[in-house]
Amino acid sequence: MENYKEQLDLACEKFRKILEKQLVRVEDMKSQGDFTDYGAIDTIKIGVCGGDGIGPIITKEAARVLEYMLSDLVESGKVEFKTIEGLTIENRIACGKAIPDDVMAELKACDIILKGPTTTPQKGDGMPNIESANVAMRKALDLFANIRPVKVPEEGINWCIFRENTEGGYAVGSSGFNVTDDLAVDFTITTKQGSDRIARLAYDYARKNGRTRVSLVTKANVIKTTDGNFLEDCHKVAELYPEITTDEWYADIMTAKLVDKKRRRDFQILLLPNLYGDIISDEAAEFQGGVGTAGCANIGKKYAMFEAIHGSAPRMVREGRAIYADPCSMLRAVVMLLSHIGYQDRADRLERALDICSFEEKRLTITGRPDGATCADFANYVMETLEKV
Repeated sequence: MENYKEQLDLACEKFRKILEKQLVRVEDMKSQGDFTDYGAIDTIKIGVCGGDGIGPIITKEAARVLEYMLSDLVESGKVEFKTIEGLTIENRIACGKAIPDDVMAELKACDIILKGPTTTPQKGDGMPNIESANVAMRKALDLFANIRPVKVPEEGINWCIFRENTEGGYAVGSSGFNVTDDLAVDFTITTKQGSDRIARLAYDYARKNGRTRVSLVTKANVIKTTDGNFLEDCHKVAELYPEITTDEWYADIMTAKLVDKKRRRDFQILLLPNLYGDIISDEAAEFQGGVGTAGCANIGKKYAMFEAIHGSAPRMVREGRAIYADPCSMLRAVVMLLSHIGYQDRADRLERALDICSFEEKRLTITGRPDGATCADFANYVMETLEKV
């Protein structure tokens, strides 16, 4: 054991630094104010980041549809678009940062961000150990709520998944370390403030949208401290919403029940810690047609970012199929963006147009290959349909 003393001392020092940073974050959360009132802002600044792989293509088309829908507000000066370059894997590697400093400054100069998928290096792929740009952005802008709706009317599915976005297994995902050659450690982070604010947002959404059930999803039977605290804090919030039924599920059982055709109709709002929320929302998106059809909102009190839930699909680029990528994930994210900044009528129009184009009329079909429509063609189809709804 004496041979390990120096390694244990080093590990304890690293752990201390991680905890110190998290305690500072807790104090920051305690001092936060209210959510941004977009109606009170003279000009809403929307930053557009293409990302990697198919990201620039699908983001360009989503931004084109968004600008089309907000053209009158752009003309009046209420909305301003800004293209933000530099959030590419090549630039991030060159700078040695998840988000280069100049790019971060541009992001923080915006109110809203429309972001394409980005590539995250993983062990063994030959790239440096750079933190996920998504995780870094969520932490830097404190985008604590990841909201992912899934709707399949004919299956009775109408779910909205609220995933805590800045804690859990992803909070310090690049800060784990090898204590010895035989022992590696990573960390899961839970705070009272983090659990409370995601729970309040989920229950408030349920109340405002006439939802009657919130399902809490954890592994508190095994991960007793962090998941247990998340569960306890959510129940405390639930007490403030007595008209809403709250039930509990373990994450592994929830993945099974979502494929149970009878039981899955019972679910409405799912409220989960970070890692489980990521996994289960991807599974949920498959019922809607796959992750390529699903967008998400990342909400904080000051900033908000909207994106697809899928990755950058580098293989499509290598195979020359990027122009055939499905933009529906980004367009669904645009629906949430419009709603978030206070233009619910326009959000409803776009959602209706997407339903017509994707599920009803289906005059064009995206297959990801030359036998289907291009991304640009589908965006044109959506804009043509918007004129009819």
